Amino acid sequence: MSENTPLEHSIFDHKSFLSSVSEQAGVYRMYDQENTIIYVGKAKNLKKRLASYFRKDVGSNKTKALVSRIHVIDVTVTHTEGEALILENNYIKKYQPKYNILLRDDKSYPYLLITDHKHPKLGLHRGGRKVKGEYFGPYPTVGAVWESLRLMQKLFPLRQCEDSYYRARSRPCLQFQLGRCSAPCVDQISQEEYGEQVKLAKLFLRGKNSDVIKELVHKMEVSSSQLEFEKAAKHRDQIATLRKVQQQQYVSGIASELDVVGLHRIRNLACIHILFIRDQKILGSKSYFPTVPLDTEDGEIIEAFISQHYLGDDLKAARIPKEIVIPHAIESVKELKKLLSDQAENEVKISHNVRSERTQYLKLAQTNATNALLTKNSEKESIQARFAALNEVFELTGGINRLECFDISHTMGQQTVASNVVFDQNGPLKSDYRRYNVHGITPGDDYAAMAFALNKRYLNASLEKMPDIIFIDGGKGQLAEAEQFFAELKLEKTPLLVGVAKGESRKPGLETLILAGSHQLISLPATSPALHLVQHIRDESHRFAIAGHRAKRQKVSKKSALESIEGIGAKKRQALLKYLGGMQEVLAADIETLTKVPGISKVLAQNIYDALHDN
Repeated sequence: MSENTPLEHSIFDHKSFLSSVSEQAGVYRMYDQENTIIYVGKAKNLKKRLASYFRKDVGSNKTKALVSRIHVIDVTVTHTEGEALILENNYIKKYQPKYNILLRDDKSYPYLLITDHKHPKLGLHRGGRKVKGEYFGPYPTVGAVWESLRLMQKLFPLRQCEDSYYRARSRPCLQFQLGRCSAPCVDQISQEEYGEQVKLAKLFLRGKNSDVIKELVHKMEVSSSQLEFEKAAKHRDQIATLRKVQQQQYVSGIASELDVVGLHRIRNLACIHILFIRDQKILGSKSYFPTVPLDTEDGEIIEAFISQHYLGDDLKAARIPKEIVIPHAIESVKELKKLLSDQAENEVKISHNVRSERTQYLKLAQTNATNALLTKNSEKESIQARFAALNEVFELTGGINRLECFDISHTMGQQTVASNVVFDQNGPLKSDYRRYNVHGITPGDDYAAMAFALNKRYLNASLEKMPDIIFIDGGKGQLAEAEQFFAELKLEKTPLLVGVAKGESRKPGLETLILAGSHQLISLPATSPALHLVQHIRDESHRFAIAGHRAKRQKVSKKSALESIEGIGAKKRQALLKYLGGMQEVLAADIETLTKVPGISKVLAQNIYDALHDN
């Protein structure tokens, strides 16, 4: 792979540029006058592909707009078109060019994991496959995994607790009493019987429901013939539950590992909906809303989605199915098939002209894509209507494009957290949300906490991300603190400050807005779209602050008593807990026992003993 340096011209001289471009496969990047990458593309023949941009009739308006902004083009030559496809995908993710199709949701999917232990644990897993065991999925959402785990508890009483909790048990926990766990931790079930339950659970997760039922019927008959009626009754109940589940979940057909992609567009808005089919069941689905430039072909969108969704790291390789059904033909289908097959280490098919069962799945994916996009579009229009209604209230000259809201959360002045949430005309802009851990103030002083948050957010803020209105969740005192802060900051243009005070009964719809400066009170009707927008951003700010505060409070509550002892770092703390078997044993240990722990001297043992027992 070799790379050419960008050719810079005040006005782009395409003839001179094209005369020196290679005819090999590769990737090209187009820059505008500000040296920002505006488009990334790949080509089998770089010279032919780039020359097509500078013909008299370039086709779509999108291409015309792109060409008019080109200031520099640089190219990277690759050995194969497949290599170019991967490089293009990496560049698109890195630079997110304006004229490319961008898929922004890139989270790893959750899996069900049965670990490789003496008594295997069944649980949720997300991330790299570092834990030994068998993985099942992927599932579209964490909620789908929890639903499956709840179902598995009814069918197969495998442990779902953490290893540390499992090792520390001396008697059965509540899950055993509820019939959701067989308590292998205290030998309430034999190793052989637990292993049988694990085997059946794996068969069930692979979609072999019929095999599981046959096995359970055999076990029930054996138990009954041996007059073990209680055991036979348990198998009978398992069979009944499985048959019920089979009726609800089973989808007859031949599709064992299939992803079905649906697409719906409204101008430059697009939704890609993907159905996950594993072991003849619809495991779930998920919608994506990529950024699509105008005049982009449907095939381009599908190709960009498959490249960005499946190609890349090991986590993506784990979710590549054996077949992907798409609604439109794509140009680089052969290259994509090869790359996907290489990454998945098995043959991967990409089908678009499908029949029978796959056609039904494709229709379902298309219907879901249509519904999801219409819903999202409706929500977007609703948000924009609310922005317009809010501007009718405040009459800002340049309109309202960005709103921010602050809230403070704490418990008795402890673990104070301030939230800053942001809305634009598309709704919540979560990438710009911020939380601030407030410190250096008198506990419980909400005014000082507000000043702390404002200082963090706006002291060195760029003017580009300055909001039109800042809402302060609180009364006149909180608003006055914000006014004083901005008076001292002396910006060229200060955002409009508005306090949001709750009504006497604190019921929604009775909020009063307090305008900065005059402290004029503005009461809006409960049905006002403007008030609904204020309530939405205020509630979101409140939720975000409370979530941060609870996480901080929980972290403090879990903090080991050993952490406050001088001379005890992470390694010695770990040695104490591992050697003695847990915090209860550390508390019960005398000085002599503590000195037996590697790295603990007699003086340190005395300090540990005194600190723990003084507390």
